[in-house]
Amino acid sequence: MKKTLKMVFLSIAVILVMLIAGTAIFMNFHPVFGGKPTVAQKESYKKSDNYTNGLFKNAIETNMEMGTWEAIKMIPEYLSKEGREPKVDIPVLKIDSLDIQKRIGDSTQITWFGHSSFLLEMESLKILLDPMLGATPSPVAILGSKRYSKELPIEIAQLPEIDLVIFSHDHYDHLDYESILLLKDKVKQFYVPLGLASHLEKWGVLPEKIKEFDWWDEADYKGLKLACTPARHFSGRGVADRFTTLWASWVIKGTEDNIYFSGDSGYGPHFKEIGEKYGPFNFAMMECGQYNERWDNIHMMPEETVQASIDIKAQQMMPIHWGAFTLALHPWQESVERATAAAEKKNVKMVLPQIGQTIAINEELLPNDKWWEKYL
Repeated sequence: MKKTLKMVFLSIAVILVMLIAGTAIFMNFHPVFGGKPTVAQKESYKKSDNYTNGLFKNAIETNMEMGTWEAIKMIPEYLSKEGREPKVDIPVLKIDSLDIQKRIGDSTQITWFGHSSFLLEMESLKILLDPMLGATPSPVAILGSKRYSKELPIEIAQLPEIDLVIFSHDHYDHLDYESILLLKDKVKQFYVPLGLASHLEKWGVLPEKIKEFDWWDEADYKGLKLACTPARHFSGRGVADRFTTLWASWVIKGTEDNIYFSGDSGYGPHFKEIGEKYGPFNFAMMECGQYNERWDNIHMMPEETVQASIDIKAQQMMPIHWGAFTLALHPWQESVERATAAAEKKNVKMVLPQIGQTIAINEELLPNDKWWEKYL
């Protein structure tokens, strides 16, 4: 009997060692986790006011610690899927590559892919914002939350040549390895916050195609003025690389239109700073989803999203970071419902396109129907 128990315990120990070793090998060598900045890159980051002791930081104190008991209490909440996903797959409006190619010089238009991914067509340029076009925002697909829609408005292979890709940070629901592999050869330029070049280069993007930005850095791109602006969030794709790359929001200003893209952010004074320096904006895409009181420092509550749009002086705002994946504990549509209610109280103009719907941002009547109610 003792010999049998000894063999059982030995077998379990061997399995655990193999699992731990396999996980370590996977995380150290699989390209999905991205690259690491070189010594020279790290040295250059020391010039940033946001970089201290090898890590990037938020402009104001942002506590992200969670006690063990609090984490344990969340387990049953995460296991329960009730109300956190649509009851049926959400259909998308399909767009055609030829239609995109024809829209040269038209008014500024955006097409939402769900979550925080967009195609922005502005002054004859085609720009992708946080093009996470994969099926799951996870390094291991089987463990990730599945996209609510079975298909995309347009597949990556059908996209025309892209002038510029802009990323806000390196989390899986914004920077997707598989998407980059399919996009890299049809993109002319990548604009990213400090540190993200190491990921893109690891995945085969030519270094000369990548330009890194610190907060408040500005650039001209073929007539557009862009600014990398602050956000209140964090970064990291593995266990030990949190805060090793920067996170950001973006300003995109043309001759007529001024657009703000929030990326991910908790509420903070940076919104007013951005509004004072670069506002007003005639269109703002504002993070609204995947929030919780336990981590409201890094993701805004919906009412804060509306206030942030006021802070940046947005004439109209679109809630983003919802409609594609379940990454938090709230009902999947709750964020847009709460934001819509708050916008009505504060007289904020809300824009609510369906996934795949292309809108010209200066049209007088932009979509604001509660289309998601069909899928509750």
